[in-house]
Amino acid sequence: SEKCLLRHFSSVGFWGLVNNAGISTFGETGWLSMEKYEKFADVNLLGSIRTTLAFLPLLRKYKGRIVFMSSIIACFSLGNGIYSMTKAAIEKFCDALRLEMKKFGVWVCIIQPGNYARSTKIQPPVSAEEIWNELSEEEKAVYNKEYVQERANFFNSILSKGSTNGNEVVDAMVDALMSPAPKARYMVAKLKEKALVFVCALFPTVVMDSILSYALSK
Repeated sequence: SEKCLLRHFSSVGFWGLVNNAGISTFGETGWLSMEKYEKFADVNLLGSIRTTLAFLPLLRKYKGRIVFMSSIIACFSLGNGIYSMTKAAIEKFCDALRLEMKKFGVWVCIIQPGNYARSTKIQPPVSAEEIWNELSEEEKAVYNKEYVQERANFFNSILSKGSTNGNEVVDAMVDALMSPAPKARYMVAKLKEKALVFVCALFPTVVMDSILSYALSK
């Protein structure tokens, strides 16, 4: 139980907490049920918050580290808006927590991986047939099978290009835990992915929308 864990670590010490749990899925906004939105918020966002709150007393006591697994998808979305939403929310939670923990000597770090789908298997290839069968009648009246198939093919092509060097992300996590002066954010991504984040952060929204719309139209 939570109380047993806290008692145990109070006697032996507690240095670092890594919030790594996460799930992903694909689908346009209206394709996903409210239950799915609630499930993703519960695992990706509230799960990390629950764990953090449980161990916060020990982390303050031992001047420890808290590491959160975010994603560059917190900045933009390409067919997985539900995942993007939860990662953007956890980043804002971290931003507040990082400032609040400074006075206690606790470091709060965010890891922002790019596409490591082939390393983590967080997102298996999507099936257009399964997506279509789960759509409501209202959504089926708006979209057609061909469109769903095109979106599924596009998303699967992104997944297939994911890096297999998952150790790069692990190295960032270790640095966040062990470095005398860890970074607030570790972006572990390809140059093209970093460029997208750069455009998203510094250019007007219409520019990023144009780039993503172009990519989606291919």
